[in-house]
Amino acid sequence: MRCAIVQPSYIPWRGYFDLIQRVDLFIFYDDVQYDRRGWRNRNRIKTAQGSRWLTIPVHARHVQIEKIPINAITTDGNDWAQRHLELLKLNYRRAPHFPEHEEWLQRLYSAPPPLLADFTIRVTQEIAGKLGVKQTRFARSSEFGVSGAKTERLLALLQRSGATTYLSGPSARSYLDEGLLERAGVAVEWMTYNYAEYAQLHPPFDPHVTVLDLLFMTGHEAAAYIGPGIKPR
Repeated sequence: MRCAIVQPSYIPWRGYFDLIQRVDLFIFYDDVQYDRRGWRNRNRIKTAQGSRWLTIPVHARHVQIEKIPINAITTDGNDWAQRHLELLKLNYRRAPHFPEHEEWLQRLYSAPPPLLADFTIRVTQEIAGKLGVKQTRFARSSEFGVSGAKTERLLALLQRSGATTYLSGPSARSYLDEGLLERAGVAVEWMTYNYAEYAQLHPPFDPHVTVLDLLFMTGHEAAAYIGPGIKPR
């Protein structure tokens, strides 16, 4: 059983969904410390003035000192939701497939929950469904009640979930102890991200914007632009 374990992010890029579709179980790593200026509460969209951030304001003072986990971070009010909805409408209203998703967006941003992870996880799961991902099961790391640091904690999650293969993004090579996993009987596989370009409203092409850009521009063809494959160790 192949598993991936990744921190929840706000409207992630397409590589995140490529990872989701290639595993049997995708675990949102929601009980590790929240990282400021990361992807937990922000992502980029395309605009006529270039790529810009959509950032969810959160209560994150002293998160490093108090070691506050992602699943305990609350959003700062609800005004941001309407602003994000209007910015998406403004910048993507001319996208070929935006109209078919507008009602969904309206519902999504109408009453966001106060906990950041509750919102971002829900959004990610709904987008995965729109991309045709049906076989992957979702869970949260906080459901498993494991502890430890780095690879030891990942291994505990993998063992508790019954995973036999761990699929990881390439950035984890700098800290993942592959030997520890393999000695415990868990194989390690690495993703490689190399995707085809598609037409965007405002060139030049930016491959790292939210997957919503791809969805609004290509519609039902979006899945064809996700998924170059797995790079074995």
